[in-house]
Amino acid sequence: MTHRRHPLTIAQALLLGAVAAIVVAMPAGAASRADAGQSQAARGLGVFPTELALPDGFLPEGIAVGAQPYAYFGSRADGDIYRVSLVTGEGSTFSEGPGTPSLGMKVDPRGRLFVAGGSGGDARVIDASTGEQLASYGFGNTPTFVNDVVVTRDAAWFTDSQQALLYKVPLGLAGSLPGPAGFVEVQLGGDYEHVTGTNANGIAQTPDGRALLIIQSATGLLFRVDPATGDATRVDLGGETLPNGDGLLVSGRTLLVVQNRLNQVAVVHLNREGTAGEVVETLTDPRFDVPTTVAAFGNRLYLPNARFTTPPTPTTPYNAVSIPKP
Repeated sequence: MTHRRHPLTIAQALLLGAVAAIVVAMPAGAASRADAGQSQAARGLGVFPTELALPDGFLPEGIAVGAQPYAYFGSRADGDIYRVSLVTGEGSTFSEGPGTPSLGMKVDPRGRLFVAGGSGGDARVIDASTGEQLASYGFGNTPTFVNDVVVTRDAAWFTDSQQALLYKVPLGLAGSLPGPAGFVEVQLGGDYEHVTGTNANGIAQTPDGRALLIIQSATGLLFRVDPATGDATRVDLGGETLPNGDGLLVSGRTLLVVQNRLNQVAVVHLNREGTAGEVVETLTDPRFDVPTTVAAFGNRLYLPNARFTTPPTPTTPYNAVSIPKP
């Protein structure tokens, strides 16, 4: 696997330093108990778990992490949202699903969770603190597979892997949500060609924030989309494609592309406009089992294992894994 080592955060250093000071002050006979205490403290607070257990039979697909150390996972089985503490690894069902999938998700700066509804052909917005549903939008197309979402300064944008268009949910003054019919369809054009299979999937903003990026899973092509017109231009990756591209994450000028069935994450360095880039690294991990999407917290990446190649049963185990951020 390709990983880089990262220094301890200030909080981690302070915690481990405090534990070490306690150990020095203890009598020699208490050394083994101190060692056990240090290990427990490091696991519980100073060093976050690198694997997060999800409910058996959950069928995870999407993940979102906001400003707080919690990860939200969506079930493609019934749409339940499961929230897990990144500090302790403990989780619980946070929001009951509608019986249709919950796929790509994002938490916005106002603490709202935007959820793509997959074959339900819809989207919903949930309070990330309480689990209360704040809004829902039925896009009404057939066939449909509302796959992923990105939240920009003035809108939430959803892809549909079965339609050559994006759904825009405009955000009003102070980020206010529109009514149920207040969304806009934006037709994809330009270089984008709808093909057989999974089309537009993951979505993100360009580094300069002026346009959108979408990955077409069936072709491995990455597109830059003008949000005003839907005109799509193929991103120049020097002839490379990104087959099985799924979730996208942009941090600065680095784009991460999860390639689900390849069990890897492509690291792409983009120019500011998102018109060109270079694949500079590939992240892999033996714990990957068809990861689909990715979210970041601190210097870690978190990816749910969708396990598409494993026949699902009510007792099939699922989890998410964490790797260092490149």
